[in-house]
Amino acid sequence: MPRIESTAARLARLGFADGARAAQLVRRSEADLDDILESLVTVADPDLALASLTRLIEREPAVLDTVRHDEGLRNRLLAVLGVSAALGEHLVRHPGQVARLAEPAPGDARAELLRAVGAEPGESEPRAARAGDAALVALRVAYRGRLAHLAARDLSGQATFSEVTAELSDLAGAALEAALAIARAEVGADDVRLSVIGMGKCGARELNYISDVDVIFVAEPREGADETKALRSATRLAQAMMRACTATTPEGSLWEVDAGLRPEGRSGPLVRTLASHLAYYRRWAKTWEFQALLKARPVAGDLELGAAYVEAVNELVWTAATREHFVEDVQAMRRRVEAHARAEGDRQLKLGPGGLRDIEFAVQLLQLVHGRLDPLLRRKGTLPALAALSRGGYVGRDDSKGLAEAYSFLRQVEHLLQLHRLRRTHVVPTGESDLRRLGRALGMHADPVGEFTARWRRHAMEARRLHEKLFYRPLLQAVARLPESEARLSTAAATARLEALGYVDPRGALHHIANLSTGVSRRAAIQRTLLPVMLGWFADTPDPDAALLGFRQVSDKLGSTPWYLRLLRDETAVAARMARVLGTSRYATGLLMHAPDAVAMLGSDDELAVRSPESLLGEASAAVSRHAGDPETAVAAVRALRRKELFRTAVADISGLIDIETVGGALSRLNDVTLQAALDAAMSRAPRVTSFAIIAMGRLGGMECSYASDADVMFVHSPLPGVEEREATDAAFAVANELRRLLSLPAPDPPLLIDPDLRPEGRQGPLVRTLASYRAYYARWSSPWESQALLRARFSAGDAELGAAFTAVIDELRHPRGGLPDDAVREIRRLKARMEAERLPRGADPALHTKLGPGGLSDVEWVAQLLQLRYAGAVPSLRTTRTLEALRAAVAEELLAPADEAVLAEAWRFASRLRDAIMLVKGRPGDSVPRDSGERKLLARTLGYPPDGSEDFLDDYRRVTRRARKVVDRVFYGD
Repeated sequence: MPRIESTAARLARLGFADGARAAQLVRRSEADLDDILESLVTVADPDLALASLTRLIEREPAVLDTVRHDEGLRNRLLAVLGVSAALGEHLVRHPGQVARLAEPAPGDARAELLRAVGAEPGESEPRAARAGDAALVALRVAYRGRLAHLAARDLSGQATFSEVTAELSDLAGAALEAALAIARAEVGADDVRLSVIGMGKCGARELNYISDVDVIFVAEPREGADETKALRSATRLAQAMMRACTATTPEGSLWEVDAGLRPEGRSGPLVRTLASHLAYYRRWAKTWEFQALLKARPVAGDLELGAAYVEAVNELVWTAATREHFVEDVQAMRRRVEAHARAEGDRQLKLGPGGLRDIEFAVQLLQLVHGRLDPLLRRKGTLPALAALSRGGYVGRDDSKGLAEAYSFLRQVEHLLQLHRLRRTHVVPTGESDLRRLGRALGMHADPVGEFTARWRRHAMEARRLHEKLFYRPLLQAVARLPESEARLSTAAATARLEALGYVDPRGALHHIANLSTGVSRRAAIQRTLLPVMLGWFADTPDPDAALLGFRQVSDKLGSTPWYLRLLRDETAVAARMARVLGTSRYATGLLMHAPDAVAMLGSDDELAVRSPESLLGEASAAVSRHAGDPETAVAAVRALRRKELFRTAVADISGLIDIETVGGALSRLNDVTLQAALDAAMSRAPRVTSFAIIAMGRLGGMECSYASDADVMFVHSPLPGVEEREATDAAFAVANELRRLLSLPAPDPPLLIDPDLRPEGRQGPLVRTLASYRAYYARWSSPWESQALLRARFSAGDAELGAAFTAVIDELRHPRGGLPDDAVREIRRLKARMEAERLPRGADPALHTKLGPGGLSDVEWVAQLLQLRYAGAVPSLRTTRTLEALRAAVAEELLAPADEAVLAEAWRFASRLRDAIMLVKGRPGDSVPRDSGERKLLARTLGYPPDGSEDFLDDYRRVTRRARKVVDRVFYGD
C-alpha cells in the first residue's frame, strides 16, 4: 500500500490529475511504463491516454515494445489517446492499426475503402463483393483507421488545419463511394447513372471530424432506358447508399447522410434528373437554396454527370444576388438559425454569437453579392473565399485576418470536442477537466483552463464584431439589388439606367465613374465596391450629378489617404450621409472640398451635435495663441475652424438632426467665437489704451444667423484711465479696421463680412464711438427705427464689462418704461409700409420673397418688435433679442393670441428654412423662391418634399405666408 501511495504521489507530481487512479492502472498493466510516463504527461489528458494505453497493452502486449522503440509512433499514438477516448476504444478493438499510425502519409482513401468492401477501385461503377453486416463493418473499421491516422498527424502538429479538413472531406467522399458500391451489390440499378453531390462543408472540403454529410442526388437514365424506371432505380440506389452509412453495426455507424438540401427539401423526390434540377432552380428555388449550392461539388458516383450538374447550377448561383429580397432573405435565415441556439447560449461554437455560422454566413453573402462580377471570389471554402475577398478589396485586410484567425481557432476547438467521443457537438463544455484537455491540446500548459477560456472569448467577440459589420452592412443590400448592367458601369445600358435614376448628364457620370474605378490598385477595387451603391444613394438625393461630381472631387483629394476609402467601405452610415450631403448642398460640398478630413464626422449623430461656445472659444483661442505675433495666420486658423463648424452644422441641418432655431443659434455663437478670436489677433499689435467691445446687431444679435448672414455689429470703446480720448479712439479705429481686414482676406474659407451700418448716423457716422458718445447720441438724436434696431443688440465679443455697460445705456431706449407713444407707433407702421413698397427688388414676386414678401420674415419680426417696444418696459419676459422667444413671451403675457403666435412662428420658420435651403442648395445666398422649376424642385427635395412635390412646396409656402399676413394686418397695422 505505501508503494502504491508513493507511486500515486509521483504520478500526481508528474501531471496526472488523478494520481491514485493512474497508479492503479500502471500496477494492473503489469508492464514497466516508467520510460513512457514522461511522454504521457505532455499530452492533452495524461489520465485518459494512460487508461487507453494500458487497455491497448493488455489487448496486445507487443504494442508496448513497438511504442517504446519508435518515438514517432509513440508521439502520434499518445497524442490521439490523450484527446480521443473513442479512437482509443477503436485501437483497442483493432490493435493491428496502431502500427499504421507511423506511416508518413496514407494512400488513396477511395481505393482503400472500396477494397475494404470487396470492390475494385479501377471499375467505373465499383460493386462490393461483401454483403450485409460484413461489408458495413469492414467499411467502418477501414474508415476509422484512416481517421485515427489523420488525427495522429493533426494532434502531433504534422498536418495543417486546411490539410485536415480537406482530407476529412475526401475521406467522406471515399466512404460514400464505398457505400454506393455496397448499394449496387444490393439493388443493382444498371439502367441509371447516379452522381452524389457533396454540399455544405463536405462540398467545400472543410469537413469536421464528425458531421452530417449533406448531399444531393442527380441521375440520368442510360441510353435507351425508361426515365421513370431509371429514377426509381436511382432512388433505391441512393436509399441503400444512405443506409450503408447510417446503419448501426457492432462498429457503430459512420454519420448521417442528409439529403435535405435537395429541391423541395424532404417533401421532394430524393433523386432528380439534371433537367429537373435546373427547371426547379430557375422557377421555384428560394434564396437559401442558392446559398447552399455555393458549396456543391461532385464527391461520388458518376463524376462526369456531377461536374455537368455543378457547371449548370453555378450559372444560377452567381446571379442569385440579383433576385429581389436576396440579402434580406439570407439575413432572416441567419436570425432563424441563431434562434435555435439560444438553449446553449454563448457556449455554442457553431451557432452562438461570434460562432462559426456568423463567419460562414458573412463570407458567403459577400461572395454571392460580389462574385457575380468577380470570378476570383468563386471559392467553395470559407478561408480561401475570405482571402480572395481581402485581395479584391471587398474586406479590409485586418478584418480578413481577424476573421480567419477566429474561424481557424473555433474550428480547431470544434475538432477537439468531436474527437473526444466521436460525437457531433459544438458546445464548449463547462467542466474543468474538459476545458483543461482542450487548453493543453492547443498548447496551453501554464494555465490551460484560463488561457483557453480567454482566447476563446476573445476570438468569439472579435468574430461577432466583424460579422456584424460585414454581414448586416446595408451597403450589401443596395449592391445586391442592382442589375448586372449597372454594376458593370460600362455599357450603353448603363447610360439609360443612370438617366432613369435621375442623372441629367449620364455621359458625364460615366466619365466620373471611370475615373474613380479604373485600374488595378486596391483604391480602385474598393471604389468598384462602393460605386454601385453610392450611385443609388446619389440618385435618392435632389441632385445626383452634383453628388457624383462632389464624390469624385473629395475622393481625388483623399483617395490616397489610408483611412478614407476604408471608412466609406466599412462604415455605411458615413457613406450614406456623405452621399446625401453631396447631392443636396453645394454649400456643404464646397466646405468639404477645403476640409475633406471632415468626412470622418459623418458616421455618428454625436459627432454632428452642436458644440458648446466654451469648447469652440477654447479651440479658437488656442489657435490664436499658437500664432501669436502673426495675426493673418492666426485668423486663417480660426477661419478654418469656422469652416469645419459650418460644415458640421450644415450636415446636421440636412440630416434633420437640428431645427431652424438651433441652426440660427449655432451659427450665431460660431460667429461670436470667430469675432472674439479675430479681435484678439487684431489687438495683439495694438497699444493697450482702451477697452473694446463688439455689439451684435440684426440677425447676429437675435441669434438667428443664416448660412449667408453678414455680421451686423457696432463697435464701442472706453479709454483706459489716463489715456486721452483722441488717442484711444484712434487705437480703437485701427483695431476695428484690422478686424475687418483679417476676416475678409482672400482664403478658401467663407468670409465673415463685418457690416457696421446700423451704427448711429449709419455710414456717415464714425465707425467706433466711446460709450459716452453713444449715450449722448441716443439721448439727443435717436429715432424710433434705431430703438427698434437696438432690440436685437447684445454683447458679442471683447470686453464683457464694457458690453454690459453699453446694453445698460440702451435698455431705456429699447424698453421704454411707459411704452411707445401713439405717434411713434404710427411712424413705425409708416416706415414698414414704405419699406415694403421701396426695398423689394425690381422684378421680384412679392409673394415669393422670404424676407420682404407678405407673411415673410420682416412681417413676423416687426410684429414681435412692435410688441416689445410697446410693452417690454413693463414686461421683463419680452426683453429678448430673439423673435420667436418674444412671440412666446407675448402669448404668456396675454398680449398675443396663441393661434396668432402659431401662425406667425410657422411662417417665420418656413421662410428661415427656405432662405437657408437656398444657400445650402445653390451655394450662394438668395431671398426669393427661384422661378426656375428645376431649382425649385431641388429646394423642395431639400426641405423634405418627395421628388414630385415642388408644386406642393410652393402651395404650402403661399398658404403659410398668406395666413401670416392676415395676422400681421390685424396685429401690427390694427386692421
